Amino acid sequence: MVAMEVDPSTLQRKQSLYQSQDERFEIKMEKYTGQQYSQIYFARLHKMRAILYSLVEKWKPQLPVCTVLDLELGKECIIVGTLYKHMKLKPCILDEYSKERSVVPVVKPHNFMHSDDQLVLEDESGRVKLGGTFLAPSKYVTGVVVALHGKETTSGEFSVIDILDRGLPPQIELPLDSGEDKFVVLVSGLSIGNEKSNPLNVQLLVDHITGHLGDAKVQNMSSQIVRVVIAGNSIELPLGLVKGQTLAAKDHSKLTEPIKELDILLTQLAAAVPLDIMPGPGDPANFSLPQQPLHRCLFRGASTYNTFISCTNPHWFDLDNIRFLGTSGQNIDDLEKYSEAKDKLDFMERTLRWRHLAPTAPNTLGCYPFTDRDPFLIENCPHVYFVGNQSKYDTQLLKGSEGQSVRLICIPKFCETGIAVVLNLKNLESHTLSLSTDLDL
Repeated sequence: MVAMEVDPSTLQRKQSLYQSQDERFEIKMEKYTGQQYSQIYFARLHKMRAILYSLVEKWKPQLPVCTVLDLELGKECIIVGTLYKHMKLKPCILDEYSKERSVVPVVKPHNFMHSDDQLVLEDESGRVKLGGTFLAPSKYVTGVVVALHGKETTSGEFSVIDILDRGLPPQIELPLDSGEDKFVVLVSGLSIGNEKSNPLNVQLLVDHITGHLGDAKVQNMSSQIVRVVIAGNSIELPLGLVKGQTLAAKDHSKLTEPIKELDILLTQLAAAVPLDIMPGPGDPANFSLPQQPLHRCLFRGASTYNTFISCTNPHWFDLDNIRFLGTSGQNIDDLEKYSEAKDKLDFMERTLRWRHLAPTAPNTLGCYPFTDRDPFLIENCPHVYFVGNQSKYDTQLLKGSEGQSVRLICIPKFCETGIAVVLNLKNLESHTLSLSTDLDL
């Protein structure tokens, strides 16, 4: 594209009303005193059980609701509890010390499914093995709270006849169509510091967003970008540092240079457009979810702008009364390891229907040991649900039974694909923005 002089007085960047809802993910007054993870499961079950009980009354009011301890042989009833998935191939730290580890089957690192996996349901009174063919273990993971219709068999199992489809959570009404285009740019996996990362591609993205690229038509579109969200993995630090190895003095620049380079890019963006940056699994932030905001001292230039916001992962915010919910990808990537689906969008839909953003936490996905709440519960359905650091771009408009409408978006890794995602607030339609410096000669 050819750069073209445009009178700055004729182009004014559009504005939008922004409100962060990240308070639930912030760890401020929490204090770790050696508490166990059982308390977050109790909080999850207590909250979800109240929701499921209200839905059971409309689902099958003629059936009694029992606890696991109150089950009677052959009597049909409904039980509510948390699923536990017994997995034969699930990695265990104790296997490293086993004398028989040579007989442990070799598994692919991306998935630990096995045909012998079994589901168990538990509540405060006990646990019971689930039988029958109605529930496919491959579709469920440990941590999901469900309401099941069935009966106890002579073998001591609970034979499942049906499962309550709770549907999507309640959703606030979409604002009236303003008739004007406003765009949000979603990007992830910049991976600055990676040998494969092309700095020219990243600079092209920055120049496009800030309006320093293209002709008058392109710059007019750039002026309609009201926010940029970076969904994790913005930098890639040396592997030696990640493993705790001591770096030589001559290698210290390898640690600081990616952060300095990112700060330069973020400063350019923040000078032109409001910007949110989320931490990811490869960023210098805490490992467990919810990841806390990247410290502002890392970004000396960008942090001087009030348009720069370092936020949590997951990230929940409203933009012109349109509700956004997003993660840097850990919750969906972990689901892929312990269950099966046709694609990543299917995993995203399941988390909405289960009304839990990260059901595998804390079992296989690290999270903070909350004592009195589970911040990952989805009580209100978002209008836009995005997940970063995926292998490819994908999107779907998900419809609910009560009129809910959710735009699901998989954001690809920019370092590998050179693709960002552009969402129009007017109609929640999305498309890709592909940038490349490769020339076909």
